[in-house]
Amino acid sequence: MRGPNSPQSWFVGRLQRLRTSSGSPTQAQLLTHDENKVLTRSSLSDLLTGKFTKPPPWERVAAYATACVRAAHAVRIDLSSEEELARLRGDHATLTDLFETGVKEVRAPAARSSASLPRPATYRLPPRNTHFTGRDAALRELRQRLTSGSEGARQVVRGLGGVGKTQLAVEYAYLYRSEYRFVAFVDAEDPDLVASQFASLARELGLAEVSSEQVVAQVYGTLPELGPWLIIFDNGERPGTLRHALPSGDVASGGHIVVTTRLRGWSSVAGVMDLDVFSRQEAVELLARRVCGMTPVVADRIAEHLGDLPLALEQAAGYMDYNHTPPEEYLALLTSRLEDMIALGELADRPTVVVATLWQLSVRRLEVERPQAVRLLELCALMAPEPIPLALFSGHADTLIAAAADPLVWDTTVGALAGLGLARRGACSLVLHRLVQAAIRAAMPDDVRTDARVRLSRALLAAVPHDIHGDPDARSRWQELLPHALVVTKDAPPAECAAETAMLLRLASEFLLSVGDHSVALPLGERALAIDESLDHRAAEVGFDLITLAQIHRDRGAPERARPMAERALNVHESCLPADSPAIATDLATLARIRHLLGDHEAAVPLAERALRIDESAYGPDDPYVSFDLIALASVHLDLGDHAVAVPLISRALRIREASYAPDHLYIGYALLLKAQAVHALNDPTAASLARRGALILSTRLGSTHPKTEDAFALARRLLDRGGRQGHDGGSAVGAAHVTQAAPLSGTRQSRTV
Repeated sequence: MRGPNSPQSWFVGRLQRLRTSSGSPTQAQLLTHDENKVLTRSSLSDLLTGKFTKPPPWERVAAYATACVRAAHAVRIDLSSEEELARLRGDHATLTDLFETGVKEVRAPAARSSASLPRPATYRLPPRNTHFTGRDAALRELRQRLTSGSEGARQVVRGLGGVGKTQLAVEYAYLYRSEYRFVAFVDAEDPDLVASQFASLARELGLAEVSSEQVVAQVYGTLPELGPWLIIFDNGERPGTLRHALPSGDVASGGHIVVTTRLRGWSSVAGVMDLDVFSRQEAVELLARRVCGMTPVVADRIAEHLGDLPLALEQAAGYMDYNHTPPEEYLALLTSRLEDMIALGELADRPTVVVATLWQLSVRRLEVERPQAVRLLELCALMAPEPIPLALFSGHADTLIAAAADPLVWDTTVGALAGLGLARRGACSLVLHRLVQAAIRAAMPDDVRTDARVRLSRALLAAVPHDIHGDPDARSRWQELLPHALVVTKDAPPAECAAETAMLLRLASEFLLSVGDHSVALPLGERALAIDESLDHRAAEVGFDLITLAQIHRDRGAPERARPMAERALNVHESCLPADSPAIATDLATLARIRHLLGDHEAAVPLAERALRIDESAYGPDDPYVSFDLIALASVHLDLGDHAVAVPLISRALRIREASYAPDHLYIGYALLLKAQAVHALNDPTAASLARRGALILSTRLGSTHPKTEDAFALARRLLDRGGRQGHDGGSAVGAAHVTQAAPLSGTRQSRTV
């Protein structure tokens, strides 16, 4: 067929119109859309002119057409893909099949057989979002649920405000509208207005005037004649408010109902499909498509700050487009001014909707119905966007919130946040999206925010473990609470909780030191010191801050910077604490280790011995803290070459630890490694097995690729070489066998060297 009405001629015309609509690009520019390089310049020229010297390579044409559709989609050119497919379907099935396969990638509705239905009638269906991105799996799931039988004819799409529930429902309607003869969209946010929309729908369907009480039934009575049909109830409230508008019994046959909602409680009425935020890939794809000059790296960071929330990403793209803001500059603003930025940026189809006000109605409802839930929301808004342990609010006598005092009131208070979609509730925790938190913070008066920060600082200080290596659960609890402690203390503290903030910063610094995260531990310790030095009557705490900083610098390989801090800490504590205070023992042990690292071994010995005597007197000879002093003293003797003196000290420390800790505890592993290098120098054949036991413990606790683990296995291998020089591994073994540990404050148990 080569006549004017042939599919080839018609298709050439569509390509030529596409070219005109695109600004008459050159053939070279058109070929840039040919991502898979399936066409040559001559074959493209043949397509555009309609002159075929031989049958055109329709497989290649189909691939190129797909690329054209994708390009047109990106620049808002309406190709009317459904009409094109209908025109081609009867004349060239092979091309149609290929074309359909590609067009699905850019959201063209699925084609039907030659008996497909005409375009359906619609009522108030919003325009299709030309920038709709991703959600392929969600669209397939919704379709499968709706078509799985009579039980699936009602589906609720539930999710956080701004997650794209409405956009998904609308896209579903367009994607599958060839499957329906009638599609209606009902705004269900105000249940009182649903009836009036059904009255309007009745007139659209040509029904005579009916009473408001009968209009819903009349509409559903007419729909079977238009089946199959689809009705979307957008932004529904609780199920009871829409029960009068939902079909029942046989009336529902032949049609599908989709309800979008933020609220829980729909499982007794319909199937429920939870919609989450974008995957990071989808978020990056949207930003890259919408914003010129957007790189994948910057898009990834913007998406992270916005929590991959689709509405926020669209708003960000709108802001950058309107203001011509370079993506890197927008990222900088987002990083420093998140609470301001969520109020800026406009969506083309919803100019009044911004993230900053997205949850205002829900908060107002809570203020009336459950004011304690608003107080809880405000507290959570000042914490990290990580799981928040519910025990933090109720786990001590001075509860953060009054509702936590009564189990039933507390359960319904927490449940209110989850029920309205403001938080996700776990078995023992709450999680708020970071933009929900930002919006709540932006609306909080200064006095409310200050009061919440004071209470959170005190609650966190009471909740975090102070005895980091005496408490067996310390590490897991710190890992759970650390993100929140860092967020609550990141700004200058209110005067009412400055002392608590300094202590919390120091404890966090000590924990991070215990796990080897020196780069984060250091600024926290420095901030703790600055706060304590600005307050009156904080001499002892200043000493604790100094010794923590000394330990950090020591472990960072800067003992020369650590020494003056440790000496100052010792002087401060000797001036304000009893001579036998364990805090002074901490200072002495730390200073001994620093002098040892600086090569001043003779000066280190009396310092370590004095620390040991103080702790033995304070805690008893078999206390775990005594083992730290023993290890510190043994390390000095090893470097002095006094292996016979060091071995019994290490053996005693190892016995204490094996009696106090789990068999695979890191402290036991480090002691085993130190003992291995000590006994090796004395020609003890057990050295290699001791080193291997220690290495296996480190592998279990730190992972096989951790540098300390690799050093430990290297030591074990060297010790197996019986021909090795005696003591050859001593220096590296000592370095591999030492870490610093965080400790509690205020004159109780302090940091030590393993």
